[in-house]
Amino acid sequence: MSIKTNIFLFFTIHLLISAGQLFAQESPSSNSGLKSKVAYTCTDSIRFDVNNQKAFLFNNAKVNYEDTQLEAYYIEIDMANDIVFAQGALDSSGKSVLDSAGNPIGRPVFADGGKSFDAKEITYNFKTRKGKIKDVTTEEGEGFIHANDAKKDSSNVYYIRNGRYTTCNNTDPHFYIKASKLKIIPDDKIITGPANLVIAGLPTPLALPFGIFPNNRNRTSGILIPTYGESELGFFLKDGGYYFGISDYFDLALRGDIYSRGSYAVKTNSKYSKRYRYNGNLGIKYAQIKISEKEFQDYRVSNDFFVRWLHSQDPKSNPTSRFSANVNAGSSTYQTYNSNTANEYLSNTFQSNIAWNKSWQGKPFNFSMSANHSQNTINKTMDITLPEAAFSVARQYPFRKKVPIGKPKLHEKIGISGTLSAKNQVSTYDTLLFDENAMDRFRNGLKATIPISTSTNVGPVIITPSASANGYGYFQTTKKYFDYSDSTLVTDTLRSFASAYDWNAAVSASTKLYGMFLFKRGNVKAIRHVLTPSASFSYRPDFSQEKYNYYHYVQTNIAGDSALYSIFQNALYGSPASGKSGFINLGLNNNLEMKLRPSKKDTTGEDRKVVLIENLSITSAYNLAAKEFNWSNTNISGRTKLFKVVDITFNTILDPYAFDSALNKRIERFEYNVTRRPARLTSASLSVSTSLRSITDKAEGKRRQAEVKGIQQNKDELNYIMMHPDYYVDFNVPWNLALHYNVVYAKPALADTVIQSFTFSGDLSITEKWKLGFRSGYDFINKDFTFTSVDIYRDLHCWEMRFNWIPFGFRKSYMLTVAVKASVLQDLKLSRKRDWYDYN
Repeated sequence: MSIKTNIFLFFTIHLLISAGQLFAQESPSSNSGLKSKVAYTCTDSIRFDVNNQKAFLFNNAKVNYEDTQLEAYYIEIDMANDIVFAQGALDSSGKSVLDSAGNPIGRPVFADGGKSFDAKEITYNFKTRKGKIKDVTTEEGEGFIHANDAKKDSSNVYYIRNGRYTTCNNTDPHFYIKASKLKIIPDDKIITGPANLVIAGLPTPLALPFGIFPNNRNRTSGILIPTYGESELGFFLKDGGYYFGISDYFDLALRGDIYSRGSYAVKTNSKYSKRYRYNGNLGIKYAQIKISEKEFQDYRVSNDFFVRWLHSQDPKSNPTSRFSANVNAGSSTYQTYNSNTANEYLSNTFQSNIAWNKSWQGKPFNFSMSANHSQNTINKTMDITLPEAAFSVARQYPFRKKVPIGKPKLHEKIGISGTLSAKNQVSTYDTLLFDENAMDRFRNGLKATIPISTSTNVGPVIITPSASANGYGYFQTTKKYFDYSDSTLVTDTLRSFASAYDWNAAVSASTKLYGMFLFKRGNVKAIRHVLTPSASFSYRPDFSQEKYNYYHYVQTNIAGDSALYSIFQNALYGSPASGKSGFINLGLNNNLEMKLRPSKKDTTGEDRKVVLIENLSITSAYNLAAKEFNWSNTNISGRTKLFKVVDITFNTILDPYAFDSALNKRIERFEYNVTRRPARLTSASLSVSTSLRSITDKAEGKRRQAEVKGIQQNKDELNYIMMHPDYYVDFNVPWNLALHYNVVYAKPALADTVIQSFTFSGDLSITEKWKLGFRSGYDFINKDFTFTSVDIYRDLHCWEMRFNWIPFGFRKSYMLTVAVKASVLQDLKLSRKRDWYDYN
């Protein structure tokens, strides 16, 4: 090559490099109006048109301008007009080039202001921030927009012609709402013109004159669309209402049900949260259900309510003061008529607790105040404590030296603590809770307790002397007298303050004994038996003596018979006990374990421990001060686990004294002397249960951990699962099964009772998309099935199907629901149900 040719090539390359630097690095001229420079790259080649100020980028082309990014196979930049054009790879006929998976190569991807989408062609003006897009797909919140033609204005509002809105993330969605015109307002809403629902490519009769879909990730208020249908209560609209997105700290959802035959329900729910301080959820429900018609004898009206309140405080917000609440309370028939899940219906006991605790750093003091509630919906009983307060002093060692020297002596181990408590409590039926005499049923009082104890070792035996003094203060006492006018025993409640005290002392001793049996051959290497015997003696004086003035005699009949009663017999903390007691308590705990030699297949070479009996306990007592029936019942209880999966627990109570069938009472003769049996069996129970599940491999375990972590990061989803655990479907567990067998025998007198049942529950992932759940059992005494239900779940990608069926029993019912998964279209569903009251 000649020298002239080399010089010509040198100047040409230099000119092209200079032009490239002009487009890619220099700030735009004042005529362009751009505030920042446009940067671009590609992996193939760049062609420049210097005269028209254009650049052509090929293969993996990228253009960045401020917060706007554009990627495509081919990008054309018009610097003179501040316009960029992008499209994917095309063949000679103008069709898109596809990769091995059938996807277009180099399809343009546009990102601006936190939003991104891909399209077939994009034309965008950097200066005006307006653009034209063809064949675009963009994600908006939980939904996706597919459009043939779209325009973008300077405020990032998109105008779309012939668009499709869906929550399905497939390229060819399973369903969509087709509209001739759409308007997308970022972080606000999506508005459509006349729209039609299309499922599996087939248009449906469901059409709307217009549509508005929320597209706001921030809080927003709106209407809650009800579900509709028909049942024995009439035509209904359920769970309709309004949602108030009040602030970043709390919200409020008002819902209601209405039936054409007069039944209705009102439901409120509010979630609140303040980061690093507290969070909670409050729900209040009221329902009036009218069963049958007024003209029929089975007509009844049930007015029910239920309150749920969960509140938790971040421990870091105030380490010395903490408030918490867990309230579950309502009328006894609410779950019967208004429960939506099996767990709700089967729950017959509810507890509530509201507590505040205060401590002082560096001080041994603690103060707590609480309100408690417990109710049983079967017998309709209710216990309420409102309030209960306690001030306590932590254990102190008054005789301990400030600077310990050597081993502490016995008197230095003496520890003293104290508690002062106050309580106001009522036990009643739920129907009497709010009547005019409700306040008179409350019992209240004060109690002070000072326990003292120490311990010492005598060889291998641990000896623990202890004593306790208690003081009581009550605002009402009981007085009894015989009324000669009508020959009745009258009981009066005196509203006056009275105090009492009692004390007791005890000493206990315990130790551990080890027994080991070694095997020289075989798989069993050794068997170890650990015995923990214990004995204690406790003494309490007789506080019914006249000098204490806690007990009085009262005439009980016209013949002059009398009986002893306590003036504190109905007191909240009880009365100082009558009669002197001196109990010798005996106990023996057993633990049995076996050690196995490693098998030939075991590569670790380590011995394996097998627990044969986790605990076997035998307890009894003898009262030295009693005039009769000195021996207490013998209690034998135990628990163990077989093959690490089967839990076994049992309990037996043996009465050493015989029972006289003629007198229908216990007699002071040993059972052995009467029947030659060592004791009389009064009650026994056995429970055998196991929980089995498929063993997943490590990869699947890690995947499940990642899924759980993802759910935890999404607080809204996690809160929903916590509130509706029955709705969560875990496909990562192929199957699980829980079995429980229970038998209870009781014979305190002549008649005996037996309860025996077998129950099971679990679920099975039939395929990756099908899940089957079940719950049932059999009552051997009543010869009938226990509560039985079948749940079927089908994952339909962007849809889901749920079928709940209770085939028989009082709650016989079924419900089939096919719904869109995304919450933005949660009202797009089809339900068919028949409630239990439609059958009953």
